[in-house]
Amino acid sequence: MTAPKGSNAHLDDYRITSAVEIQALLKQMLDTNALVTLSGPQGASHTTLLWAVDTSRGIVCFSAEADDPSLESLLESDEVVAMAYLDSIKLQFDIEGLVHVHGGHHSALNAQFPKEVFRFQRRDAFRVKPFSSHSPQAQFRHPSMPDMALTLRILDVSLGGMALFLPETIPMIEAGSKIGRCIIDLDGDTRIEAGVKIHHVTVLHPEFHGARLGCEFFGMDGGTMRTLQHYINQTQKRRSALSLDKT
Repeated sequence: MTAPKGSNAHLDDYRITSAVEIQALLKQMLDTNALVTLSGPQGASHTTLLWAVDTSRGIVCFSAEADDPSLESLLESDEVVAMAYLDSIKLQFDIEGLVHVHGGHHSALNAQFPKEVFRFQRRDAFRVKPFSSHSPQAQFRHPSMPDMALTLRILDVSLGGMALFLPETIPMIEAGSKIGRCIIDLDGDTRIEAGVKIHHVTVLHPEFHGARLGCEFFGMDGGTMRTLQHYINQTQKRRSALSLDKT
């Protein structure tokens, strides 16, 4: 398993080898349509969705675009790692036996059922998904077009940053762009202001019609940080309570 750097001493604290537990985590990825990033050692990456888990055949299936140039590099790589987030939990596992499968109008990536999965959860870096009923959004001006005011949906948020959805109808925002003033509305009680730097831009699967912007906060004062921490704590507690109610 390709483990994160510097984690060897405590690797077993995060390692999951039980097939039942791994299947439960994969089912969560399926049920929540969690985005999955497949990455190779030479920098090739492909953002996709988990389509199916077939335990009888011992395979997992990801969606794929037949004409995506990044797929060729991944298929030729000896080391492919999958990474996904389930709220504040990061999942990471090796992809073995990756093959591109074509069938009619459909294209998919099949791989062996993972033998082990790393499940990371850092209490100081909770990443939570805001409740959609509150219409969480970020407002700022397009860094390349100052006359264009934007209101983008917030996909998730942590103390260090957030992810935004950029519809394909809006001109692309390049990685490295800085936004000096961003108004962040998380719910009716939580509205904060911060500077934002765009770190990553990931074009999503065509069915989503847009891109994911990975953003880092800067320029927040202590009071703003405490407000954001309170929001993250409360959202985490609410999601945990809802999960218990469903069991």
